Amino acid sequence: MRTEEIWTYVEAERVSLAELLAGLTAEQWRTPSLCPGWSVQDVAAHVISSPQARVLPVVAGMVRARGDFNRFVFDEARRAGATYSPGEILAQYDRYAGSRRRPVGTVPMDPLLDVLIHGQDIAVPLGIRRLMPPEAARAAADRIWVKSFPFKARRRFAGVRLVATDVDWSAGSGAELRGPIAALLQLLSGRTHVTPQLTGSGVSHLTDR
Repeated sequence: MRTEEIWTYVEAERVSLAELLAGLTAEQWRTPSLCPGWSVQDVAAHVISSPQARVLPVVAGMVRARGDFNRFVFDEARRAGATYSPGEILAQYDRYAGSRRRPVGTVPMDPLLDVLIHGQDIAVPLGIRRLMPPEAARAAADRIWVKSFPFKARRRFAGVRLVATDVDWSAGSGAELRGPIAALLQLLSGRTHVTPQLTGSGVSHLTDR
């Protein structure tokens, strides 16, 4: 996917996510998301933090997390969720939805991957159906498959062939696991709630993946 197209999808997904967030009640903002330990508010703040990331604060955060990247991301999302009100978070979406800034060391596909997956982390526990653009999901699935950290998808799905049923996409080899590309993308990122959407002999290989 061309870079310009990636950023078009990023902006559209941020805008649509902001529209979803704008309709939530105070209780819904506090609802636990699919990300363990994060509320909907924490996830919403995390998604829009990408274009606001600056080198020195990131370095300071990594020092506080003693070099543990996952701990750094977890702590920063919790901090942002506690610091900013829903209204302030929505204002950040309004300001940064079209921004092409991204954290050092990332590529344009990473913000798209972030908003696609975390949009579901917000919507699913709220019982809201949030459609994922198939072409964007396919490109994001390619990114996860080749990106060893932090998903380790190729190692986790060794011996499994993943096949999308709604777009031309497949990866891996072995027992076949079929499903919509949106479900496969979430599975690759560690979200197991999509298992009921999947079929094939590879389903039996999903334990602890």
